[in-house]
Amino acid sequence: MATPIREQEVNVNEVSRVSTGTVIKGEISSPNDIRIDGTFEGKVISQGRVVIGEKAVVTGDIIGTNVDFWGRMRGNFYVKDTLSLKSSCTVEGDLHIKRLQVDLDAKFNGICKMINEQDFAKLTENLTPRQAPRPAQPQAPAAPAAAQASPAGRPLGTPVKTS
Repeated sequence: MATPIREQEVNVNEVSRVSTGTVIKGEISSPNDIRIDGTFEGKVISQGRVVIGEKAVVTGDIIGTNVDFWGRMRGNFYVKDTLSLKSSCTVEGDLHIKRLQVDLDAKFNGICKMINEQDFAKLTENLTPRQAPRPAQPQAPAAPAAAQASPAGRPLGTPVKTS
């Protein structure tokens, strides 16, 4: 009998982590899961799950597919699927989410807007970093005009004598 495969297996080495006592200002962007237990000021962007621990303090926006939130935050959530506000959390900001799960004693002060995937894409298009454009492939230089031949067999640019 085959063992069932977990829906999403997470490799612990592919989780970006901000530990307790760490203070970061700026932007974190990752295709993998992110866990914050310290203090963060800025923007958090993840294509995976974002977990904010009980001692974490976040000032800024969180953009992700799924978010589990235990800490304190002043900022906005943009969540493509599910936001879980846990019992110890305090949130001051707006929620733009597809699904919401709220534990008893979770504190939230703001506006909640339910969105779909198209809304999420529109709302976050200016908030998420764009991929840098790929450099243009170098093209082979054109052959000099003298090396190109006309259909008559003469090099291009050569004057034609008429009698």
